[in-house]
Amino acid sequence: MGAGHHHQLYRPGDTPVHRLPPQCKLVAVACFALVVVATPREWFAAFALYALILVAVALAARLPLAFVLRRMVIELPFVLFALVIPFIGFGERVSFMGVSLSVAGLWAGWNILAKATLGVVASILLAATTEPRLMLLGAQRLRLPPLLVQIATFMLRYMDVILDEMRRMRVARESRGFVAKDVRHIPVIARSAGALFIRSYERGERVHLAMLSRGYTGSMPIIQDLSASSRQWLVASVLPGAALVALLGTWGLA
Repeated sequence: MGAGHHHQLYRPGDTPVHRLPPQCKLVAVACFALVVVATPREWFAAFALYALILVAVALAARLPLAFVLRRMVIELPFVLFALVIPFIGFGERVSFMGVSLSVAGLWAGWNILAKATLGVVASILLAATTEPRLMLLGAQRLRLPPLLVQIATFMLRYMDVILDEMRRMRVARESRGFVAKDVRHIPVIARSAGALFIRSYERGERVHLAMLSRGYTGSMPIIQDLSASSRQWLVASVLPGAALVALLGTWGLA
């Protein structure tokens, strides 16, 4: 349980960003997101500066551009929604290449797209430089409810186990000539999902009994020192601090 669990979003490295304690990075990203959300949508210069700040962090963490761009695919639903809003918005309209677009919809779409993109990139940088297990331990250091942290830890630890179980069940079905093609096969898939749930529940019971037999009393032992020094907190504050300076500077020029 104490072994590291490298997620596909995590990119191992030995950079100043990687070495920061996870609680410092969590607070820094949360504060950066608050500054971005608080920025008026008309302040284009501020958003450009936020993007440059994230580029600087990515360079400091030695993360390739392709690595970040591939993982930004998760933002696609927000992009599609932002592109649709100008077509369905109300109020004043403008014509662009013969297409009527809502002015309010354009502003709303830009607002969603800009802030969502910055938030997603900041989250990608956090995940790419912090092991998932350490991120959860950092959340615990920030006084998040221990029970929620433990549930998330076990979910992370056994996600691959459950997915592997799903793959074995699929192979077993296909080895018997079953291939889901239409709605008539839904009952078979539903029974497989039910069997997977039962197996997962039974596995959870066995794991819990094994933990109790080893002295589990409701809290996991801390096997790694995640204390942060004042210098590390200061380094982490550079991200939201630079964003706040950009916001105030743009405000002064507005």
